[in-house]
Amino acid sequence: MKIHHIPCLEDNYAYLIIDEGTGEAAVVDPAEPEKAVKAAQEHGVDLKFVLTTHHHWDHAGGNEKIKQLVPEIKVYGGSIDNVKACTDKVENGDKVSLGKDTDILCLHTPSHTKGHISYYVTGKGGEDPAVFTGDTLFIAGCGKLFEGTAEQMYQSLCVTLGSLPKPTRVYCGHEYTVKNLLFALTVEQENVKIKQKLSWAQQQLEKGLPTIPSTIEEEMETNPFMRVNLPELQEIVGCKSPVECLREIRQRKDKWRG
Repeated sequence: MKIHHIPCLEDNYAYLIIDEGTGEAAVVDPAEPEKAVKAAQEHGVDLKFVLTTHHHWDHAGGNEKIKQLVPEIKVYGGSIDNVKACTDKVENGDKVSLGKDTDILCLHTPSHTKGHISYYVTGKGGEDPAVFTGDTLFIAGCGKLFEGTAEQMYQSLCVTLGSLPKPTRVYCGHEYTVKNLLFALTVEQENVKIKQKLSWAQQQLEKGLPTIPSTIEEEMETNPFMRVNLPELQEIVGCKSPVECLREIRQRKDKWRG
């Protein structure tokens, strides 16, 4: 299994997932479908399907065009998310195969949108698994609660995604890492891991390189929204429960203009 970044629009990422044994590929959220098709051609792979995380235009807006460019392509999307040009609706627990060695598990991770799907991808080559989290989990952050509640976001982040193996690589929908880490430092000013990751992320951007992927383990160390179970963080924020803590941090982030 190989994964390639495809920068799109202003700060989005689409991703090309390749099953190396067969040369079959899938693309996550191809907002600029021409770039996705070009990437597939450059890597000499056969584009089989689209994995759409959610219905927002900067993630699903390229689906109709990619179906014109690759007429036989399938488009997967959440069953209750009204994804544009969706051919195959998926629900929590559904499985999709790519080639012969790559398996994809669909995880319902609502709150940013009600039908948001994250895709957990495992290969048979001994590499670490990967999860494509769209706008639910960002590196050091989470999506705005447009269509859901703090309870749902807590479940999505800390239960569904938080239960994945710690080495799982996290591929999210936007390059928001530096801003997210700057905000995270306003919540946990003494967190050395956040300071270290911020320094690294700033260097990556200066070199023109992505700050993605992270890992589930790194998110548990540096992402305030995935640390709300910690009594010490609840105390800093002035809350008595994980959900209340997440809600408070999200409200602070919505107002933050760092």
